[in-house]
Amino acid sequence: MRYLTLIFAFAPILMGCDRLHEIDETPPASPRGITTISLDNAVQLNWLHNTEPDLDGYRIWVSDRFDGRYELIGTTRTNEFIDRGAKNGITYYYGLTAFDFVGNESPLSKEVVYDTPRPEGFNVRLNNFRQNPNASGYDFSTYSVGPYDDDYTDVFYEYVNGRSYLNVWSDTDIQGMGYTRSLDDISVAPTSGWAPSKSVEAIAGHTYVIWTWDDHYAKIRLIEVRSSYIIFDWAYQTAKGNPELRKLGGIRVRQIRPRDEAKRY
Repeated sequence: MRYLTLIFAFAPILMGCDRLHEIDETPPASPRGITTISLDNAVQLNWLHNTEPDLDGYRIWVSDRFDGRYELIGTTRTNEFIDRGAKNGITYYYGLTAFDFVGNESPLSKEVVYDTPRPEGFNVRLNNFRQNPNASGYDFSTYSVGPYDDDYTDVFYEYVNGRSYLNVWSDTDIQGMGYTRSLDDISVAPTSGWAPSKSVEAIAGHTYVIWTWDDHYAKIRLIEVRSSYIIFDWAYQTAKGNPELRKLGGIRVRQIRPRDEAKRY
């Protein structure tokens, strides 16, 4: 009886050891809810945080096309990453994986996530063209202030009869987007609703989208509006015909495979 008692006493301990040595082969779920923000020579990625208790971090992958070869560009333990190797005017496709403490890694995220970085600038001053015509226009393609009537001027400032205006030429479009808290509040250029008069009232705190004569999109947010000048921040999409001004993540699902050009009048 003493012998049998010893066997039964050790049995729970042996069973417990088996449980302690179980091998975890279950990977985390693939990251979801991925969004991107176009920055100047950079792309910011955000996503929903995985809920697995043994989650260790995320790996970020990039490719030049959706079904191309993805290259590892970074690892993070947070649900945010900035790709500082991205260049303006080039479209990048992103994928994410999640991994746990023992090295299990999820499949690549299923969402199609892509972005095209664009340049931006801050605190640009334009003068009233009726007072200082040579410093009243802005050319987004060269990021420069110049004459309002230069062939490459995209937008210019006017103050007349007690009112302030942003004007464009007949081969360019402009639309007021209303009050915004920041330049990044407007993510994509509109497809309709352009001002038929080619002129909109200039109001501090408002953002405006411009469709340039050579088929590029830009936006400006007015910081200060005076009778003699305006101060604004801007962003410009260097990729022709691309409306992304602050791109939010794609909405299609990843499959199995890992304006007619205007002329100046």
